[in-house]
Amino acid sequence: MRRLLNRLLPKSMRSGVVTIPVIRLHGTIMTGGGQFRPTLSLASTAGVIEKAFADADAPAVAISINSPGGSPVQSRLIYKRIRDLAAEKNKRVLVFVEDVAASGGYMIAVAGDEIIADPSSIVGSIGVVSASFGFTELLKKVGVERRVHTAGKNKAVLDPFKPERKEDVERLKALQLEVHDTFIDLVKARRGVKLKDDPDLFTGLFWSGKKGLELGLVDALGDMRTVLKERYGEKTRLRLITPPRGLFGRRLGLFGSGGDGFSAPDIAAGAARGLLEAAEERSLWSRFGL
Repeated sequence: MRRLLNRLLPKSMRSGVVTIPVIRLHGTIMTGGGQFRPTLSLASTAGVIEKAFADADAPAVAISINSPGGSPVQSRLIYKRIRDLAAEKNKRVLVFVEDVAASGGYMIAVAGDEIIADPSSIVGSIGVVSASFGFTELLKKVGVERRVHTAGKNKAVLDPFKPERKEDVERLKALQLEVHDTFIDLVKARRGVKLKDDPDLFTGLFWSGKKGLELGLVDALGDMRTVLKERYGEKTRLRLITPPRGLFGRRLGLFGSGGDGFSAPDIAAGAARGLLEAAEERSLWSRFGL
């Protein structure tokens, strides 16, 4: 009865109760995704992020991260939205790493004023990777002729049905280096003197949460509930922020948008695209044994 009455009172009148909004950012980072295979992007996460920071009484926002990475652009956009709102609302951001915060997942994690990881979690992988397949021999075997017509000699760069050209690969690597430099600068700006002088830190290697603590990639080891209760008291409540629901109970802003009427070609195209995206997603997780 006392607990019920306490909940009915305004937050300012509750004795010793602190409520911390919690955001779960779990999944690969890429645009697209679908109803049954959610992914992380600014479009899919902006709503829950803004809702969490809108709680005027909360002293902090807690973010749970479990991501092997993905799009560097979407990773940075999510990172920036978190930092912009933290500055605007004067909120402390506490990031908690579950299984993995690697590559783009770690880029988002450094938005935290503190990063707390499970000792057995995986952190790091500060690097950039591009992967594809080559099908040049397959076309010969099935008797298919590839016809590509372009206006601009570089419009068909890295076509998977044509042999790789040395100059194309060099251009791709140069682009990767620029993106990698942006990633490194961001991590250094956020982690600063906490980072240890280790030659492998920015090579794309990844470590356990325990080793990440030694390297300065994380600030502490632990789990969300224990840390928040130690920080704000035993009466601390965790409030999970979820995407808003539409008219028929479907969650919005997490699984993409679009109409509910699909034609057979739409379904077929979506299935084919989904298989490719699922393969890409699986490859990201498998790099970390997950």
